[in-house]
Amino acid sequence: MNSAEVHSLLEEYGAIQTGHFLLSGGLHSDTFVQTALVTQHPGAAERLGHGLGEKFAAAAPTIVLAPAVAGLVIGHEVARFLGVRMVFSERVEGSMTLRRGFVIDADDRVLIVDNAMTDGASKREVVELAQSLGAEVLGVGIIVDRSDNVSLGVRLESLLQLETKEWKPEDCPLCKQGSAPVSPGSRHLK
Repeated sequence: MNSAEVHSLLEEYGAIQTGHFLLSGGLHSDTFVQTALVTQHPGAAERLGHGLGEKFAAAAPTIVLAPAVAGLVIGHEVARFLGVRMVFSERVEGSMTLRRGFVIDADDRVLIVDNAMTDGASKREVVELAQSLGAEVLGVGIIVDRSDNVSLGVRLESLLQLETKEWKPEDCPLCKQGSAPVSPGSRHLK
């Protein structure tokens, strides 16, 4: 899939939203990408998963690791395309961890897959989790990269680079106009 096809797919399902949003990293934005509106459709999720999987196939991952909740569907589709197992990490007491009997071995070649990225904080946590288990992290694959050249210390591939505006809360022009942000992300769910 090329970036124009990905953008069109996101637009078709209403995944690129405008308004006033509190992003999971604490920044405010006038744009939110709700990839779940696309990945709820199996055919669309499969296309996106195959597109991301193709970018990493030559690296021969042995496992896909996705952070819950947003990375679950796309992580599964990438793993299915690559013919490898998929596990997911969960936030427990503020830290990403493996639960449910999931194991990553030191000889695993891990591909981390998620839906979108702004500041890279969640992706860094998952990279560090896999590395703490002794595994080699081949890279991170995401559907939408809205970051400004974030470095994760590993290869990063996305299906779409989307330019958006983000502000610190104290600098947010939408707040200054009296608007209150909504928080549609999942990082801080209780």
